[in-house]
Amino acid sequence: MTALVSPLRNGLGWLLLKLRPSATQPRYDIADIVGWLWRAWRANRLQATLNAVIGLGDVAVSLGQVWAVKHAIDVAAGTVPGSILLSVGLFGLLILADFALSISSIWVRNLLGIKAQNRMQRELLDRMLRSEWHGREARHSGDVLNRLETDVNVVVNFLAETIPSTLSVLAMFIGAFLYLFSMDRLLAIIVVAIIPVFILLSKVYVRQMRKLTRKVRDSDSKVQSVLQETIQNRMLIKTLEGDSTMVGKLGSTQTELRQHVTKRTAFSVVSNLILNVGFSAGYLVAFLWAAIRMSEHTLTFGGMTAFLQLVNKIQGPARNLTKLVPAFVSVLTSAERLMELEDEPLEEQGEPLYMGKPCGIRLENITYAYDDSSHNVVDNMYFDFKPGTCTAVLGETGGGKTTIVRLILALLRPQQGQVVIYDGSNASTITPRHRCNLVYVPQGNTLMSGTIRDNLLLGKPDATEAEMAEALDKSCAGFVYELPDGIDTTCSEKGGGLSEGQAQRIAIARALLRNRPIMIFDESTSALDTDTERDLLRNILSDNDKTIIFVTHRQAVVEYCHQTLRVDRNVN
Repeated sequence: MTALVSPLRNGLGWLLLKLRPSATQPRYDIADIVGWLWRAWRANRLQATLNAVIGLGDVAVSLGQVWAVKHAIDVAAGTVPGSILLSVGLFGLLILADFALSISSIWVRNLLGIKAQNRMQRELLDRMLRSEWHGREARHSGDVLNRLETDVNVVVNFLAETIPSTLSVLAMFIGAFLYLFSMDRLLAIIVVAIIPVFILLSKVYVRQMRKLTRKVRDSDSKVQSVLQETIQNRMLIKTLEGDSTMVGKLGSTQTELRQHVTKRTAFSVVSNLILNVGFSAGYLVAFLWAAIRMSEHTLTFGGMTAFLQLVNKIQGPARNLTKLVPAFVSVLTSAERLMELEDEPLEEQGEPLYMGKPCGIRLENITYAYDDSSHNVVDNMYFDFKPGTCTAVLGETGGGKTTIVRLILALLRPQQGQVVIYDGSNASTITPRHRCNLVYVPQGNTLMSGTIRDNLLLGKPDATEAEMAEALDKSCAGFVYELPDGIDTTCSEKGGGLSEGQAQRIAIARALLRNRPIMIFDESTSALDTDTERDLLRNILSDNDKTIIFVTHRQAVVEYCHQTLRVDRNVN
């Protein structure tokens, strides 16, 4: 298998280059696509190798069956000497071998195939989570999920099954041709001579199929995006009585998908019809040729049977090879869509950089503007969140409060100035590696589906029962133990089953379990009543060993803070 890898890689590159439609400008260089597919293939080489071995074994068994059938018929007709029982017994052993290879192929496909898909999905998700974020999601989550599911499946199947099966198809084609050539040279040449004509027509086929396949895949992503967004916002849609609007939107995107699928299917049907007419003509020629020879007593009945089987085994691989064209088109499209998920550069990687306790954050004349904005959201701002202090960040909506939080969390980088994290002896420009010193409680319901325990352990995976109980008590979330299943109560997506205030308190408990020197709360008490909010703030601030930042509109929170930072909208 190793000896075949380099020619296979070079051949794949050549073929993909030929498949590239000249009318469109590629987003990626062909070398980049082949390199990406090559790296993906290396991760799946075990499955690919096993499939190749099974496929080549199947070729040997299949050609052996042709010989066994011919030999058994000739023995039965008295044309050649031998035992009919031994001949039929040999054919039976070859059938059992074929069964064994088929079962092996199913096991490899199902067990190693799902493992390969899972691995690629994990790698892509890990790559996306570690990439830089620019404040705007470039793609709808439904589109991303569609790529991680459908496109990953296409790529893995191509690399682990289609390429190995291509080797066995080529082996079958060559083996059957040589076998037929040894029996009748002229017929073998006639059968094979028809094939190049149809291969030459593939360029026109590929150019159009490439465009249609991309449209189908993009439309499929749109359908999934509408479905996902509608399900996620079901309550909002019901209250706005927007049922018919969303169903209509889904219908229109599905209509678009059907139109693209219809065009691709019609084109494919016509192309396959032309191809099948050619192959059928070739088979009829072979049948006529064998019948004439048999009538002239230059070919035995067993020989005629072998003729027709061999023609099938030449044309079958030839048909399969032509089917590789849409497979190459499909994997090219899927590879490009997956590569697009890796477009963003990685954040700074490396070991976490822990600071001493307590530590602070200083904004040193920072300026930031989003890519699509005509003005600076934050403009030449200086502020010092000193170690051990509590600060309230106030301001109107759209004034830049959330942007400041993202800058502090190293999710964004200022275009000018720097965000500095410091303790008593060290100071450094903040990077993602300093994120280990912070904990963040976003606004809204941020619980994950699963149990309350699962959500708490997200803050500290090795937390003990006592630590979780203490965090829940400190965040005024003791109600958890009054629930039927206590801490093991299951929450649906977005904390379904809990009130907004209950979900907020559990999210705060999760942050307290993380226990980092800098804590950021973004409107995290907005759903709490005044008494509960007061008790919670008193608990959080009681230790005086953390730097706390509250983004808030609530005066009750401001009263507990040492200083305030007011952020006004910048309209320049």
